[in-house]
Amino acid sequence: MRLVFATKDLVLSGRSFEGFPLLLGADGWPVEPVQSFLWHVLVESGESLSDLTWEAYGRRLYDYFAFLEANQLSWSDESPAHGLSILSRYADWSIGELGLDPGTVNKRLALIVRFYRWAKQRDLIAALPFGEKKIKVAPHSGLLAHVAKPGPERTKVSVMVRERRRMTKFLTKDQVKECLAVETDPSHKILFHLMVRTGLRSCEARSFPIKYVFNPKLQKGLRKGQMISVALDPLDMHIKYDRPRVIDVPWSLMEDMWSYSLHQRELRKSCGDGNVSALLLTNNGRHYSKDSIVDVMKSYEQKCGFYVRAHMLRHTYGTYTLLALRKSKEFDGEPLLYVRDRLGHSDVQTTMIYLHLINQLEAQSVLAHEDEIDMMFMADSSSQALGDIRGA
Repeated sequence: MRLVFATKDLVLSGRSFEGFPLLLGADGWPVEPVQSFLWHVLVESGESLSDLTWEAYGRRLYDYFAFLEANQLSWSDESPAHGLSILSRYADWSIGELGLDPGTVNKRLALIVRFYRWAKQRDLIAALPFGEKKIKVAPHSGLLAHVAKPGPERTKVSVMVRERRRMTKFLTKDQVKECLAVETDPSHKILFHLMVRTGLRSCEARSFPIKYVFNPKLQKGLRKGQMISVALDPLDMHIKYDRPRVIDVPWSLMEDMWSYSLHQRELRKSCGDGNVSALLLTNNGRHYSKDSIVDVMKSYEQKCGFYVRAHMLRHTYGTYTLLALRKSKEFDGEPLLYVRDRLGHSDVQTTMIYLHLINQLEAQSVLAHEDEIDMMFMADSSSQALGDIRGA
């Protein structure tokens, strides 16, 4: 079995479905009925899902069906093996042998459960390979929980794995400085800076377009050291849920990207086909893939000796930027909303996680003054304070 993604040549009713996941068997034909389910959930259902979600759904179902194929199991097998359903065996394998995080396993299981419910509605199976029960959801978890009325019912699936509460991970200031001091590939350095200094997701950093880069010294209305507002458009790059937003790029980072585009990128571009619109290129002149970003972060981990992942850089930006803005006497705006908009969160509740992280910082880790977040990344001691941020 193989997982491939459609090119722009997959066109139906005048619409291109480039990036649509295809699960192909050894004979080269789509694996059914999972392929039909993918089409239903990603296209026919009318849900607003980005091509990044398409990829995630494809990978989750591929992982399950590849497991079945490797163990010579049928997705519709109703007879439990050693007292366990095939779905339970898959969950145990994911947790035990692969050592995956329970949250990751549950994301995969949730989609697989949805697949089986879809199959049963179409009479493709007689029974679901998991149990279900209705539970009451309490509306309060605080002091008044004992007097609150029961909340609405929800369905609990027996096969789901118990998750442990995880602390959101981010880098300390010293760890950021150590990473910035590492001698590494020029593309890797820009990737790291983009994520930790602007809060871009890894998919956004690797697809950041060269058309957004310019020489700030030649731009009218800009002064050295200020933040530069850059509007992100889903037509130009990968953005989760295809939501446009504005980020603030430090002056020094824009200078570094401009210098990279003039020299390193041109050298790498000559090794490829020359049609890549992304700023950052591999040594082969190609754009960075999802897996290559993982390898980049692991290279930082090996050189620095501590855990480094792309999502941690985004959390680092969110935590320290929110902290610095809250301490700033010059910032005229709502810090939480500023960070929400720069990170592209649809709900400010998601952004509020950084408030909890700020409260957990030890006293010696707290920023001494409002412009220290700038000082972390800029060697120029005359860098402007965060009060220079525009468009907040």
